[in-house]
Amino acid sequence: MASVAGMPLAPAVGDEQFFARAAMVMTAVIVAGFWLQLAAGRSSFSSPPLVHAHALVFMGWVFIYLFQNIFVAGDRMALHRRLGWIAAGWMVPMLVLGCMVTLAVVRRGQVPFFFRPLQFLILDPVTLFAFAGLTTAAILLRRRTQWHRRLHFCGMSILLGPAVGRLLPMPLLQPWAWESTFAVILIFPIVGVLADIRREGQAHPAWRWGIGAMIAALLLTEAITYSPVGQAIYVGTTKGSPGASVAPLQFAPPPTDGKITGRT
Repeated sequence: MASVAGMPLAPAVGDEQFFARAAMVMTAVIVAGFWLQLAAGRSSFSSPPLVHAHALVFMGWVFIYLFQNIFVAGDRMALHRRLGWIAAGWMVPMLVLGCMVTLAVVRRGQVPFFFRPLQFLILDPVTLFAFAGLTTAAILLRRRTQWHRRLHFCGMSILLGPAVGRLLPMPLLQPWAWESTFAVILIFPIVGVLADIRREGQAHPAWRWGIGAMIAALLLTEAITYSPVGQAIYVGTTKGSPGASVAPLQFAPPPTDGKITGRT
């Protein structure tokens, strides 16, 4: 999000307010999604420590992204650059904890009932690595401001899935719950494209790469889920755990205790 090598960022290009407002909307969506889950009694603070660590790290990123955009909009570039050092390293615990939580949920056999267990096992890591790829590209292109902002925006958009899923009627969207959630988060970069066209008369090519990476993550998830490779991954992951008795491509019955996920 900022210069990691201490080099100055490229000059502002006139779209700072759009990205700052969009960051605020994304933050509001994430907070609303998880607050609704808690308020409805479908989650609690009694989750395992790993889940709490995961939540703290991911919410930390949300606010890093928000403040980075606010700093740019307010021309506080020194703060933006300092926070960029933290942001660059923040992805590592996000990747580690995100994958660990996914594995723990699948091995416990507690995948949300509106997801196929194998699909859930694949989609979370693929999404995380797509986010990491987009964010890394944005950092490498930090001196090319228009690319930098848009690739970060797409990286942040792909992380909205869990929060958006908590706002959507996911049981009613089965068997296309994940795909429906993806369609909603894709609205965010599409709005970015339309904002570019309205402001500049054309969309910046960074959107093509960012949206393309998001769609590629969806297609890769689907391809692995319904392949022998996916089956082998699931068997190897769940071996010796309660998840081994769960059919990888069958939906579980709705729970009777009101909880819908093993990681909430």
